[in-house]
Amino acid sequence: MQHARSFYGDDQNVEDLGRFLQKAGLVSAADLLAARNIRMQYGTSLDHILISEGNIDADTMAAALARFHGVVRIDPESDPPDPALAELIDLQLCLNHSVLPWRMKDNTLMIAASRFEDFTLILANIGEEAPHAELVLATSAEIQVALARLHRDTLTAKASARVPAFESCRGWGQAGWRRFGVTTVGLALLMALTFAFPSHVFALLAGWACLTLLIAAGLRIASYVAFMAGPAAPAPPAKAPDIISLPKVSVLVPLFKETEIAQALVRRLGRLTYPKSLLDIVLVLEENDKLTRETIARCDLPAWMRVVEVPEGQPKTKPRAMNYALDFCDGDIVGIWDAEDEPDPDQIDRVVERFLQVADDVVCLQGVLDYYNSRQNWLARCFTVEYATWFRLMLPGMSRLGLAIPLGGTTLWFRRDVLEELGGWDAHNVTEDADLGFRLARHGYRTEVINTTTGEEANCRLWPWVRQRSRWLKGYMVTYLVHMRDPISFYRQMGHLKFWGFQAHFITALSQFVLAPFLWSFWLVLLGLPHPLDPILPRGVLVNLGVLFLMIEALTVLINATAVSGPRHRHLLPWVPTLHFYFPLGAIAAYKALYELVFRPFFWDKTQHGHSLKIPEIAPPSSVEGTGIELETGHESP
Repeated sequence: MQHARSFYGDDQNVEDLGRFLQKAGLVSAADLLAARNIRMQYGTSLDHILISEGNIDADTMAAALARFHGVVRIDPESDPPDPALAELIDLQLCLNHSVLPWRMKDNTLMIAASRFEDFTLILANIGEEAPHAELVLATSAEIQVALARLHRDTLTAKASARVPAFESCRGWGQAGWRRFGVTTVGLALLMALTFAFPSHVFALLAGWACLTLLIAAGLRIASYVAFMAGPAAPAPPAKAPDIISLPKVSVLVPLFKETEIAQALVRRLGRLTYPKSLLDIVLVLEENDKLTRETIARCDLPAWMRVVEVPEGQPKTKPRAMNYALDFCDGDIVGIWDAEDEPDPDQIDRVVERFLQVADDVVCLQGVLDYYNSRQNWLARCFTVEYATWFRLMLPGMSRLGLAIPLGGTTLWFRRDVLEELGGWDAHNVTEDADLGFRLARHGYRTEVINTTTGEEANCRLWPWVRQRSRWLKGYMVTYLVHMRDPISFYRQMGHLKFWGFQAHFITALSQFVLAPFLWSFWLVLLGLPHPLDPILPRGVLVNLGVLFLMIEALTVLINATAVSGPRHRHLLPWVPTLHFYFPLGAIAAYKALYELVFRPFFWDKTQHGHSLKIPEIAPPSSVEGTGIELETGHESP
């Protein structure tokens, strides 16, 4: 076995490499000095710094490193690896370190790597019985493309089934007739009972709606009080601390038919302040999404931003795409942004600092989501009020109560080792974020809400809003059923408080949407009109129920108004009472979700983004400097 020394941990070798690059005219003295300073501050490799800072491109650096080390520079595209060697080195090691068993030559294993450091790490891991090995140079991107081709079937299958079967809903696809049969029998029974005992069925459903309304109000009040009374979490400093060896951070940005938003995304992420040599932005594209791929291809992506293409497969969902891309990430911390997101420029600095402060069992940080098009129309205003209440008040309050919290789909940050330990995301669950939040909790991990904000585009069109909300509600239904398939085990894992908090949150959220018409009926009582329960309940009881319903509505207005009382959202205060006309849309979404739960449980009803870009007063610049791309008209989602 060949033993090698690291060229990147040795200051003398780093200086030798710097002088070599400068003498070859590949970098200037000023750029080299700046790169040395960054290396001293953050402890990453000189070549990676120069590439990340745009001082030299990856292809030129690979050729230069080959000359510096006296090895061969190869191109795995034109000179592909020997498939017979594909399993010689563990695939996960190859992906983590961007190395590739390339060819055998005279009983010597030629290992392609983009850095000598990665080559030496592999030598230390493949064992003494492995053949004699030598280094050949290729870029990291070339190696990852070659690995993706060699192991396409393995990686594609893994993306769909990373989560253990007993914590996933993927087996539901084989039980369609059973779901249909149970649903048909249930509906027939409900209709028969309703026909025979209409008032009693109405009373039963209205009673359940009132009970869940009380429980939801109790949870809301408790979270509100906990938030208002509890100490605010300390805000991390705006910039990363001046220490050595900050973690590398990978951010997954799933894109699908996002031509309207892609260029704005590149511009927004360009504002990030975290050291670019420690930043790995992964744009996750579907293999057959030609529209987005062609748009991104025309963008001049910086070296710290790259594309990973997800092979065709089922189900075609965001979590499956993220599962696939997770193996190609470089970071110790993995985050998620959506295509339309506009994060605070210092968000990653804050995330890294907070992870350095918290206990090891805090493995997920959830940022605050907000909307940058809140003035676009009434629907956008109401959506912004709802999100402000949820992310700025309810989630922090629930966290302070010690409850497990469902995650949002973006501005999430994970310790990568735990994320991989739990199997990433359930590729078949259309609210993979909420599901993962409770999987973290049931395995003893905690999530913390962090004080950093990401702007999103509020869904500002009526039917797309219903489609998006139906996907969320269907995912809530699926998540509840998955975790409750073994309630005793779930109770033991979660503990008393988190288990009953889970019940209170999911059952009330779903019941309130599905049974909303029964609650609306109490407006008849408050208006002095006849009510369907008059034959069963005294009028006084119905009036008291109507007053209770009205008091909870007033409480909701108070909590929502508190959430938008700050300077950033104060313009929304007059619109808070109109949410009474906004939430009924959720009932329509709930019935759509129930239908799809039976007939299309894995269908991902995609939300189309980029509509706010067409509003002149709030639109970002119509192109990214240097991309030469103009905004396109909308495309239909599948």
